[in-house]
Amino acid sequence: MSAAEEFDRFTGTNKYIVSESLRNAVNVSVALGRPLLVKGEPGTGKTLLAHNIAVALGKQLLIWNIKSTTKAQEGLYVYDTVQRLNDSRFGGKDISDIKQYIKLGQLGKAFSSPEQVVLLLDEVDKADFEFPNDLLNELDEMSFYIVETGERIAARHRPIVVITSNSEKELPDAFLRRCIFHYIEFPSPEMMRQIVAVHFPTIADDLVKSALERFYALRQIQDLRKKPSTSELLDWLQALVAGGVPADRITSELPFVSALIKKEQDLEAVLGRRSPTMASRGYYR
Repeated sequence: MSAAEEFDRFTGTNKYIVSESLRNAVNVSVALGRPLLVKGEPGTGKTLLAHNIAVALGKQLLIWNIKSTTKAQEGLYVYDTVQRLNDSRFGGKDISDIKQYIKLGQLGKAFSSPEQVVLLLDEVDKADFEFPNDLLNELDEMSFYIVETGERIAARHRPIVVITSNSEKELPDAFLRRCIFHYIEFPSPEMMRQIVAVHFPTIADDLVKSALERFYALRQIQDLRKKPSTSELLDWLQALVAGGVPADRITSELPFVSALIKKEQDLEAVLGRRSPTMASRGYYR
């Protein structure tokens, strides 16, 4: 897609609130046909972004979950030599047609799709350092060759590519140059209220106010190794609603803290700030 072509603009969905900067990054990525590399602390909605782009633009979503053992070739295609060997030994099939043993990966499926799709490469930093470099040519040219058949697979429509990273490893500069980059900042209290309203449209205002005050106070504790995220806040609010916890109790106690704090060291840091009354009533269990 050239910069002059029209494209459907992403504005978020009724389930996914986006900042103006993120909305602009998505639309620049789509307009330029460049992969969108998204970073941000866990729980800020990096993976959900691709899901909601697909929903908002009415496109199919293909997901390539990256692991430490993932190789770039797997995203293009796999030649199933084992199946061909088994067919030659035990089956009555004609094994001369190699195409039947070529299985396209998620990138290959995105290229060969008759319609534009959204392709998510989730947690690209889990793979080894060379993984991103091994995809540079394919992402640039939007095509690749199947060596076994001599067939060239070229994208009918350039997919909308979203790549997430948790910054576990540095990504190569050559790869970064080819991406549109966006760091999802943690939502401000004002934006968080909008997010909460989407998920809990009937929740009491005073409960949200008290919960957000405690939530952001917890995130200010310097000793925390893993700060509570947006998804954990939503879980906590659901627990508070289900437990019938009133807003005034949140200001003096911290019910269902296990929905927010997920590391033992962090729990100790939080518990060290509790009052004897709170401990005796068991609100930290």
